[in-house]
Amino acid sequence: MSRTVKCVKLGCEAEGLDFAPLPGELGKKIYENVSKEAWAAWVRHQTMLINENRLNLADPHARQYLTQQLEAYFFGDGADKIAGYVAPKE
Repeated sequence: MSRTVKCVKLGCEAEGLDFAPLPGELGKKIYENVSKEAWAAWVRHQTMLINENRLNLADPHARQYLTQQLEAYFFGDGADKIAGYVAPKE
């Protein structure tokens, strides 16, 4: 049986992550409050941030920026928008 969480991003009960995606307190907070579906959406958004901003993940400033964006995405006012990105119509 899968674990469910009250997802802060989706605003409903959903299947939780199998493990904390990051070490430390932030990883624990994500594990307890973020669903698999919302985490997958973050990974897609993070990939766009990396590509569009040409981030080098070996650079500590780039990793710090992504951590700030992660916190804003789930627990703040939302992450930076991708310049020129138009979401597909459903």
